[in-house]
Amino acid sequence: MAKKYYITTAIAYTSGKPHIGNTYEIVLTDALARFKRMQGYDVFFQTGTDEHGMKIEEKAKLKGIQPQEYVDAVAGEIKKIWDLMNISYDNFIRTTDEYHKNQVQKIFTKLYKQGDIYKGSYTDWYCTPCESFWTDKQLKDGKCPDCGREVKKAKEETYFFNMKKYADKLIKYFDEHPDFIVPHSRKKEMLNNFIIPGLQDLCVSRSSFKWGIPVDFDKKHVVYVWLDALVNYITGIGYDADGHSKETYKKYWPCDLHVIGKDIVRFHSIYWPIFLMALNIPLPKQIFGHPWLLQDGDKMSKSKNNVLYADDLVGIFGVDEIRYYLLSSMPQDDDGLISYDLIIEKINSDLANVYGNLVSRVQAMINKYFDGILYKTSEELNEDKDFIQSITEAREVVEKNISDLKISDALDVIMGIFRKANKYIDVTTPWVLAKSNPERLKTVLYNLTEAIIIGTTLMSAFMPIKAKEVLDVFNIKAREYKDLNRFGLLKNKHKITQNNNIIFKRLDSGEIKAKISSQNQADENVVTINKISIEDFAKVELKVGEILEAEKVQKSEKLLKFSVDVGEKEPRCIVSGIAKYYNPQDLIGKKVCVVSNLKPAKLCGIESCGMLLCASTSDKIVLISPHADVPAGSIIS
Repeated sequence: MAKKYYITTAIAYTSGKPHIGNTYEIVLTDALARFKRMQGYDVFFQTGTDEHGMKIEEKAKLKGIQPQEYVDAVAGEIKKIWDLMNISYDNFIRTTDEYHKNQVQKIFTKLYKQGDIYKGSYTDWYCTPCESFWTDKQLKDGKCPDCGREVKKAKEETYFFNMKKYADKLIKYFDEHPDFIVPHSRKKEMLNNFIIPGLQDLCVSRSSFKWGIPVDFDKKHVVYVWLDALVNYITGIGYDADGHSKETYKKYWPCDLHVIGKDIVRFHSIYWPIFLMALNIPLPKQIFGHPWLLQDGDKMSKSKNNVLYADDLVGIFGVDEIRYYLLSSMPQDDDGLISYDLIIEKINSDLANVYGNLVSRVQAMINKYFDGILYKTSEELNEDKDFIQSITEAREVVEKNISDLKISDALDVIMGIFRKANKYIDVTTPWVLAKSNPERLKTVLYNLTEAIIIGTTLMSAFMPIKAKEVLDVFNIKAREYKDLNRFGLLKNKHKITQNNNIIFKRLDSGEIKAKISSQNQADENVVTINKISIEDFAKVELKVGEILEAEKVQKSEKLLKFSVDVGEKEPRCIVSGIAKYYNPQDLIGKKVCVVSNLKPAKLCGIESCGMLLCASTSDKIVLISPHADVPAGSIIS
C-alpha cells in the first residue's frame, strides 16, 4: 500500500488577480506533489481561495456588487490561472463553501464552550490588507510591520482566543521537532519576535463588518478571517468537529507539508498549531515558508507598477518555460528575482542551449546515421563508465534536495545530466565515429538517449508538458522512478521518431521585447467596469458599422486595424485585439456593433476612434453583428 502524502498551499486571498509571485507558490507545490507521485506516494494536493474579510467587503462595495459576486469572479480567475499553469491539485476549496462554513461555526462554538475563546473588547491598530491587528510596539514607523501600509485605530467588541494557555506547549513542540518550520531562520524569528516576548491573546471575531462566517451563537460577530482560513486544511479533507470526519481526513491528516509565503509564517506556525492543540488534533509535520519573488529587487505591488502576471508571461514564453524559471531561480531561503531579461537569459542558456540542443543533436544523429534505430551494444569504455555513473547517481541527489526543499538545487542536478551529455558528445565526437567506427557510435548514441530519458523523467515533475514532448521524440514513456538509477533499459533496435521538432527555441531579445511592448500597449485600453445606472448607460452611443478595410497591425500579434463606416462623412479608424480569431480579409463588408462616442485611444501608435463589441469565452472572441441587414450608422438602443 502506497504511503500517503498530503500537501497544501496557502489559500489565495480573493482581493484581486494573483501576480507571478503568488503563482510561484502554486507551481512550487505542484512540482513537489508531482515528484512525490512519481516516487509512488498516494498524494492529496489541496489549494483554494480565502474569501472573507473587511477588505473583500470594501472592494465589493466600491464595485457596487455583493461580496459573494465579487469573490465568485476573483476565485474563478485564480482557478483559471492555476489551470493555465498546469497545476495538478486534487481539491480546490473555497471558504464560502457550505461544508467549510458549517465546520468553522462548529469549531468556534466548540472552542468557546471549552473555555479557549472568551468575549471582550479590542483597541489596537488594524491593517486591512493583511487582516491583522498590531500593538504600538509591533508597528514599524507607525505602519504595518508586514506590508508597510497605513494602519487604523480599531475599537470593537470581539471574541479572543487564549493564546497564552498554549505558549509553553508550543515552545516544547518547537524544541522536539527542529524541522517543523523551514528554513530554520523562520523558526528563530517566530520565537524571538512573538513567542518568547509573550503571546498576545488573539482576536478571533469581528463585529465592525458583516462579510464573514457568522458566529453561531452571537450573530453580531463574524469569525476572524485567519481562523476561518486556517481550518481549510482540515475541512477540505472532511474534518467534522462533531466527530464524524470523512475517511479522506482520517487517511491524510496530519498534513505532511504546508507550503506558504514567508510573510504568513506567524499565522501558520503559531496560531494554527495552537488551534489544533485546542482541538486535540495532531499538528502538521512541516511548514515551508518560502521566500518572495522580487521584480527589480522590490516586492511586487500595483502601486509601484511593477506587477507581472502569469497569463501574460505564459503568452510570451510558454507554460513550462515560466514554470522552469520560477523553480530554478528561487533559492530556499533568500528572495529570488524576476524580469524579462532574466527569463530570456535563463531560457536561452539552460533550455535552448543545453537541454533543447542536446535533444535535437541526438535525435538528428540517430536518424542520420542509423535511420532512427538505436542499438544496444556490450561495449563500455572508461569514458562510458564515468558518464553512466554520473547519470545513475543523479536520482539520489535530486531526491535529497527535494526532501530538503531545495528545489532550485534539484533542478541544477537535472540540468547537470544534460550538460554532462553535451560534454560526452564533445569527448566522443560522434561525427568522427560515423566515418571511423560505426559500432562505437552505436554505443555513444545509445548512452546519450538513456541519459536524456533519465534526466527528462526527473524533469517531468517540473516541466510536465515539455518532458512529454522530449520523450515523444524518442518514442518512449517516462521511466519508473525505481529504475532511474539503472542504465541500459532501452531495448535493442528501439525506433525513435523522424519528426524534427524544436522543443525549446532560442529567444531573440529584440523580438520578445517588441512583443512585450505590443502587449503592454494593447493592455492600456483595458478597463474594469462596475455596475452602472440607467443614466450612465444612456451616455453610451452604439451604432451599426460596416467594415470597409481590415489589416494586421505591425509588431502586434493581437491587433487588427479597421476602417469602419458608421454613417459619418469619413470612415472611423478602429483598432481591435481580435487578430488571433479572425483573418482581416474575411471581415471586409461585415456589419458590426460600434461604441462610437469613446474618447480616442492610441494602440501601437495608431489612434483608435471607437470600439467593436465582441462576446468572449475562455477560448474565443466573436464579433457581435446585427441580426438583420441595417444601414451603417443606425443607432442601437
